Amino acid sequence: MDLSGLLPSFSKKGLTAKEMVALAGAHTIGQARCVVFRNRVYNESNIDASFVSSVKSNCPNTGGDDNLTPLDSNTPVEFDNGYFKDLVNNKGLMHSDQQLFNNGSTDSQVTSYTKNPSSFYRDFARAMVKMGNLSPLTGTTGEIRTNCWKTN
Repeated sequence: MDLSGLLPSFSKKGLTAKEMVALAGAHTIGQARCVVFRNRVYNESNIDASFVSSVKSNCPNTGGDDNLTPLDSNTPVEFDNGYFKDLVNNKGLMHSDQQLFNNGSTDSQVTSYTKNPSSFYRDFARAMVKMGNLSPLTGTTGEIRTNCWKTN
């Protein structure tokens, strides 16, 4: 999803652009399945060439859908600002991640988090508390997924 779609999606939940960027920082830990990011790696141009080469070695153009790649290329098991550093260097693994740093309104916040990790930690904590206070849709109006990539 492009930034123009991400912003209203978060806004509908009462979250600001700043909170959206801070929450995206959760991608400093974790991995994504090849099927989720393959299109970005093989078809987008706003991506670092050496990063693409590295990722393609684990995610072929066809097959390997369940192969995993870290969302943060340098410190994938540490909660830090490495994810934002990746974005500034055009190493966002998923399309929606790189949209946060792609000549748009959120570029300055991403850059700020690369230089001031304590502001990221503070903003992330506040945004998580706010998000945690949202009521999930349940029953016939929604569901809490047991697998994030598919409906129950």
